[in-house]
Amino acid sequence: VLGASARYHRRDQGALWSTHTRRQLQEELVHLQSLFEKLKMSDKFEEKIKNYRTAPFDARFPNTNQTRNCYQNYLDFHRCNKALSAKNQDTAPCQWYRRVYKSLCPISWVEKWDGQLESGSFAGRI
Repeated sequence: VLGASARYHRRDQGALWSTHTRRQLQEELVHLQSLFEKLKMSDKFEEKIKNYRTAPFDARFPNTNQTRNCYQNYLDFHRCNKALSAKNQDTAPCQWYRRVYKSLCPISWVEKWDGQLESGSFAGRI
């Protein structure tokens, strides 16, 4: 059993950690926004995408359960592809969403959703 001082110490560490995480999130968000604004050419964009190994923290999905984050990035990838393809523009910027959902989503879900897209029975709005 932890004493009162140990409990407060752990609680304080959690508060410091969440403050540190929020600061990191804000810095990462600013960094990503500047990347998207600055990178007009797909070569530079593809180079930046390759540097990311896993999905960064997303403020819209702060909880441990990343199911919605996975699904939202899957939708965003297909929406982005659809919008840019309709305008006959390069779809390289959409690869960001693909990398994120590939990092977060179980393969079986992606295969299921891809099958539903092909058959026209996918429930999401793309």
